[in-house]
Amino acid sequence: MQEKAYYIIDFDSTFTQVEALDELARISLANHPDREAIYKKIEDYTNLAMEGKLSFSESLAQRVKLLEADEDHLKKLIKHLKKKVSKSFSRNAEFFKKHADDVLIVSGGFKEFITPVVSQYHIKKENIYANTFVTTGDGKIIDYDHANPLSEEGGKVKLLQHLQLKGNLYGIGDGYSDFQLRESGLIGKFFAFTENIARQTILERADHITPSFDEFLYVNNLPRAISYPKNRILCLVVGKADEHAITVLKKDGFSIRHKATFEEKYVKDVGMLLLAGGEKIDKNVLKRAEKLKTIGYLGNAKGQIDLALCTEMGIVVFDDPKGNPRNIDFIPKRMADFMNSGTTYLSVNFPNLQLPKIERSHRLIHIHRNVPGIMARINTIFAKHDINIVGQFLMTNPTIGYAITDINTEYDKQLFKSLKKIEHTIKFRVLY
Repeated sequence: MQEKAYYIIDFDSTFTQVEALDELARISLANHPDREAIYKKIEDYTNLAMEGKLSFSESLAQRVKLLEADEDHLKKLIKHLKKKVSKSFSRNAEFFKKHADDVLIVSGGFKEFITPVVSQYHIKKENIYANTFVTTGDGKIIDYDHANPLSEEGGKVKLLQHLQLKGNLYGIGDGYSDFQLRESGLIGKFFAFTENIARQTILERADHITPSFDEFLYVNNLPRAISYPKNRILCLVVGKADEHAITVLKKDGFSIRHKATFEEKYVKDVGMLLLAGGEKIDKNVLKRAEKLKTIGYLGNAKGQIDLALCTEMGIVVFDDPKGNPRNIDFIPKRMADFMNSGTTYLSVNFPNLQLPKIERSHRLIHIHRNVPGIMARINTIFAKHDINIVGQFLMTNPTIGYAITDINTEYDKQLFKSLKKIEHTIKFRVLY
């Protein structure tokens, strides 16, 4: 019998993109004449504790003392935090619903703002472990409950020792207190979460660095919203590309490498390629880039890229012939849309297809040579595997067919193998 798994998840800079006490200070001290100096002190106390350079209890005491916050400020904070849930946690809401009994939020933060945020994701209130504020009759925050073990140095360790959970325990967080659970032997693996912040002292101690929650789910073979973590998709930027264009792709979670030339070591692994205006790509190099799915060209791609070869290889190309500097994020956004949803709208070489996202479905992409009978073969395979199709889209040009199928059922990997084996298939992938 398989052992029960528990997922011990931190809140600040993990479940959410920000440190909540830092954000609360920005709300409560908004009109304070020395607010910038106080913000800096609070952030410093936060970072020193997260890096293990100051005891957590000392850091917490100093931060709460500086806050000057009340319950009205907390209401504003909660509203703000609900918009700041880490993107990879937000898109995997279904995982939390299915694993409501297995997910524990363990934080040195405060229940008053944590519970309203994580409860939206079906996380049970009894599975939320955090500190609590002490307030006056008029709602002013003056202290916290010092009897709570989470207010002390090594508090997470003390809590888990008390809980005595049996099974496979996984820890996900960004700070030293999260690593302490692994160091103490209370959890089997510690995953350093870096979607929002990467602390070098913590990365060096982690069992695995996870740039997104998708990555955590992927390496542990757990159900996830997208089939393949975006942080594992190599996006190579070549030449003097505008930093804003690069930032668009970086924020979307792709693994970015910015180089002066298309270095040989990246050819076999590159999944996305962003080329600055004036850059060329050699035909022989292109032929060997078998994992390449899309190219973005910051200018006119004609004469710079072999578009016919890209089409034959199933590579979607986007360019900006007019090179409009005001439209610098147009190309990276098109590339991201294609990778995220399969949309080929305004591509240079592919049939133009705009796709709605269908909830509670899996999206399969099949690119093939435009010959008769391919769709019939695709649908025959779906029928053999008892797959229920909820949406299907097909666009063709003289060279290729581009088919998108949304299915609403669980599938086995044999289905994928059968679809890949269809004669004249160029590329096949599961999007989500």
